[in-house]
Amino acid sequence: MSVLVFAPVQDGILKKLALEAVSFGVQLAHSLQSNCSVLCSSEVSAEAHQQLQELGVALCLKAEHDLMDVDSVVHDLTQAASRVGAQQLVISNTYLGKSVAPRLAVRLGMPLASGVIDAPKKSNDGWEVRRSVFSNKGYAYLQIHGHSCVMAITPNSFPIESRLVGECKTEALAVPSDGHQKKFQVNRVDRVVGKIPLTEAERVVSAGRGLKGPENWHLVESLAASLDAATACSKPVSDMHWRPHEEHVGQTGITIKPDLYIAIGISGAIQHLAGVSSSKVIVAINTDKEAPFFKVADYGIVGDAFDVLPRLTAAVQRFKASHA
Repeated sequence: MSVLVFAPVQDGILKKLALEAVSFGVQLAHSLQSNCSVLCSSEVSAEAHQQLQELGVALCLKAEHDLMDVDSVVHDLTQAASRVGAQQLVISNTYLGKSVAPRLAVRLGMPLASGVIDAPKKSNDGWEVRRSVFSNKGYAYLQIHGHSCVMAITPNSFPIESRLVGECKTEALAVPSDGHQKKFQVNRVDRVVGKIPLTEAERVVSAGRGLKGPENWHLVESLAASLDAATACSKPVSDMHWRPHEEHVGQTGITIKPDLYIAIGISGAIQHLAGVSSSKVIVAINTDKEAPFFKVADYGIVGDAFDVLPRLTAAVQRFKASHA
C-alpha cells in the first residue's frame, strides 16, 4: 500500500510546495508502514536528490520528458502509480494540482480529497480528512471509504520534516503513449526571476487603493525587500493595472497561507479576506480605524501608509543590521 507524490521541479530544484507534499507523503506512508515514491516532473539536481533522501523517499521516478501540461502529468502519474502499486497519491493543491487531481482520481477510480489541511486520520473503513470550506470560515470532515485516495494538500499547511529511512533510488519512468496525450512542442520558457512566488512565500506585503497610485508602490517593495517577502495586491489594484494580475490575492485571485501577511491600505472586504484569512499572523495598516481588516488582524496600525511604511522599513533594516 505505497504512496506516490508528484513533485514539480524547476531547473533541477525542488520547489517548497513540492518538498511539503513529499514530507506529507512520507508521513502518510510511515503511518501505513509502507514506503513513499516520488514522480519528478524533470531531471533533479544532486542537491534535490539529497533532499528527497533526507525526507525519507524510497524511490525517485524521473519522467522521460519535462511534464509541462495537465494531460502529460495525469498520464505519467497513472503509469507511475501502476508501477509502484500506489493506493494513495499526493499532489499540492496549486493551479496545476487543481486540474490534475480530479482527472487523476477519475482515471484511477479513486475518491478525491482536495484542499487537505491536516494529516488524515484512520477510521474503521478508511480515512477522515479535514479541509477548509466557506472561504476558510469553517471545516469539513470528509469520510473516505476504503484506503485508496488522491489527496491535494493546501500549500503552506504542512512542515517539511526529515525522516531518514535509507537510500533513495532513482529510476527512469518509461511510459507508452495512450493515444490521448496532448502533443505540442515547447520552443522557449520565460520565467520571472528575482521574485518570490506568492504560493511559496512565507511573508507577504500587500497593498490596496490606499497607496493612491502605482508610482507609490516602491514603498511596498522596499518593505517587502527588507522582510524577504513577496508583494501582493487587492483586486481593484490589479483591475486598474497598477499591479499585474498574478499579484492579486483574494477569493477571485490567489489564495495564500503565509506566516506573515501585511495589508496596507486595504479595507478588508470579505472577498479579499477569503484569500488571506488563513495567514498565521495578519498586520493591518489603514487610516480608517473602522476598517473591517482590523477585526481579523492580529496587529493593527491606524495611520497613513506614506508615514508608516518608511518608518517600518527603517526599523526592520535596523533590526536586521543589529542581528547580522
